Amino acid sequence: MRSEMKKLNGQDFLIRESGDAAAAPVLMLHGFPEYGGAWSGLAERLSDNWRCIAPDQRGYGQSWAPPEVSAYRGSELAADMAALAETLGQKVTLIGHDWGASVAYALAIARPDLIDRLVILNGVHPGPMTAAIMRDGAQRLASQYMRFLRAEGSEEKLAADNYTKLLGLFAEGMDMSWMTPDLRAEYITEWSRPGRLRGMVNWYRATRMPVPEPGAPSERVALDPETYRVRMPHLLIWGMGDKALLAEATEGLETYCADLTRVELADADHWLIHQKPDEVAAIIRDWLTA
Repeated sequence: MRSEMKKLNGQDFLIRESGDAAAAPVLMLHGFPEYGGAWSGLAERLSDNWRCIAPDQRGYGQSWAPPEVSAYRGSELAADMAALAETLGQKVTLIGHDWGASVAYALAIARPDLIDRLVILNGVHPGPMTAAIMRDGAQRLASQYMRFLRAEGSEEKLAADNYTKLLGLFAEGMDMSWMTPDLRAEYITEWSRPGRLRGMVNWYRATRMPVPEPGAPSERVALDPETYRVRMPHLLIWGMGDKALLAEATEGLETYCADLTRVELADADHWLIHQKPDEVAAIIRDWLTA
């Protein structure tokens, strides 16, 4: 993928692209603890028909990484990507994974004028995710790592011993056979840029998503379906082996999305874009061209 620095809302962001610049744009948003280069395999498989655009989001890689927690509110993150989408001159197909899915949902909800279609890969809409955590079941237990990441000083613990703890968060019982030594070195290079690890963790500190301890009393929360409506066609591809985000965190998604297509991959987990790039690309291609 070719790359260049662009100004978005007055700040520098690294943007990677592949495919014909005149083709229909596909904007690809990475999650934690990745960066825009994580999309290279999927972009390679889609760039024959689409212009694939993969930014390092705020706090990641070579993009702007302010130290303040308040700089990572969801509205700020979505505004970055809205600014990028506005430069493209037409509606985009928006793809999000993990935290990138949260930004993708926020942008799709707030700026449907910019989005033609929405594709989510093992990421969650705030409505079903909040409900799942408040139920005090398996998803609340699986989300306890967020409490660790929100604590002050977690970035130092993640970086210790050549990022052993952070590499461990990638795994958590999931298939990491795709993480070659060369790829691991590339990730460590990105994590090691000054201020980036703090920026990455600040996404967790800034979110309003509640994560009570298991067994703690909590009120059921129902987000208004009209306020959080996804109005464009929506494809959800889900690796069923995910140990961090469970399928229950998507229950009731249809309440917020009138035009939803679900595809489940039984032999993939949270890192499905690395484990099954051919299959994921084929699913997206078929859906976009149907």
